[in-house]
Parts: sequence; C-alpha cells; structure tokens
Amino acid sequence: MMPLMIMLPIPAVMFGALGANMFAGLLNDTYTQIGLVLLIGMSSKNAILIIEFAKELREKGESIVNAAVMASTMRLRAILMTIFSFLLGILPLVYASGAGAASRQSLGTAVFGGMIMSTILTLLLTPVLFVVLQKLREGKNNKDEQHA
Repeated sequence: MMPLMIMLPIPAVMFGALGANMFAGLLNDTYTQIGLVLLIGMSSKNAILIIEFAKELREKGESIVNAAVMASTMRLRAILMTIFSFLLGILPLVYASGAGAASRQSLGTAVFGGMIMSTILTLLLTPVLFVVLQKLREGKNNKDEQHA
C-alpha cells in the first residue's frame, strides 16, 4: 500500500510540468523529459517523509486521521524548506538567456511547474491518500482476522 500512496500523485505532477511548458510555449523535448525524471524523485521523497511519519505514529497508537495530520504538520517545515530552496535554485534556468537558453528554459520551466504541483499534492493529497488506503488496508486485515 505504501508504494501506491507514494506513486499515485506522480501523474498529476507530470501534468503540472507539461502544463507549465505549454503555458510558456516550450516544447516537450529531451530536457523536459529529464526534468520529469527529476520530479519523480523529488515528489516521491516528499511523500515518503509524510507517509513514513504517519505510519510510525499509527504504530504508536494514533488514529489514522490524527497520524496523517500530525505527520503532515511535523514535516511541513522540512518539506517547504526543501521545495523553496529547490525552486529558488531553478529560477535561473527558467529565466536563462544566451547560448543554450532554450534547453535550460525547457528544463527549468518543467521542473518549476512540476514542483509547484508536487508541493500542492504532497501537502494536500498525500495525507488523504494515507487515510483512505490505510483504512482500506486495516479494514481488510480486520476481515481476515475475523474469518480465521
């Protein structure tokens, strides 16, 4: 279940990246696709932070919803610091000029748009996915124990 919670938001992150490139009038080239691979890693890392903390809190006896909320709250600063520093580091690529600017703009715009979408999804969708999938998982385990 945990890999599903981590990987489910990734298609939406890809749409954010490709949408940013379309909005800027850039092509889906090799540099954009390299940025997409980078986004998979970054968005997965942030989701793992929340889910791992929520899982630990759940094992300590917290309710599913409370574990998700507490994990999101506890990891909020670390996630936002990582994302803001990453976005500020990408800005020179977005506004690149000179020789090779098209490739840098393509990579930078895709990653910038994808990280904005990733931030929103990580902070909003990941805790919801944890709650839904954990309830399904624990409900299934309870049914298995009752039949045994």
